[in-house]
Amino acid sequence: MKLSTYAKNLGISYITAYRLYKSGELNGFQLPSGTIIVQENDNCAVSNQVVIYCRVSSSENKSNLDKQAERLQQYAIAKGYKIYKVIKEIGSGLNDTRQQLEKILLDDNYSILLVEHKDRLTRFGFNYINIMFRKQNRTIEVVNYQENTKDDLMQDFVSIITSFCARLYGLRRTKRKTEQLIRELEKQ
Repeated sequence: MKLSTYAKNLGISYITAYRLYKSGELNGFQLPSGTIIVQENDNCAVSNQVVIYCRVSSSENKSNLDKQAERLQQYAIAKGYKIYKVIKEIGSGLNDTRQQLEKILLDDNYSILLVEHKDRLTRFGFNYINIMFRKQNRTIEVVNYQENTKDDLMQDFVSIITSFCARLYGLRRTKRKTEQLIRELEKQ
């Protein structure tokens, strides 16, 4: 891959990547046109590659999403990780059909999933995802294990009640429609 692409994927400046190439720390060569091509060892690349996952609950907090991504990128660079992807998503932590999260869970080209807080990944079921990752010889790295505040717990409680109410009323509606369909069929 081109040195500029390599630098961008790693989250470093082109100048820094060029210095690494000149010092011999990067495996690569220079084309007659002057373009520098970096050759990565696939086994080594995956073992140190990280996906950064950032999430906020609503679009009102979108500015926090960018700040979250920036903090995690700085953390990854300081730890010496190769940044494979930065995923930003807006959606509830209770929602189990987040498209961006599903894509990265199915992707095998990284070994570390980096999140700022445990609840940024999911509100419930974190341990199940963590077990799945360990079975695949991958890890979830949580930067800040801050405990939930009272406001967070209340928000979770309201979200759970809302979710269950929606399911309950949806079931009632479905039952009424089914009963209506049966009555119509019996009339015929």
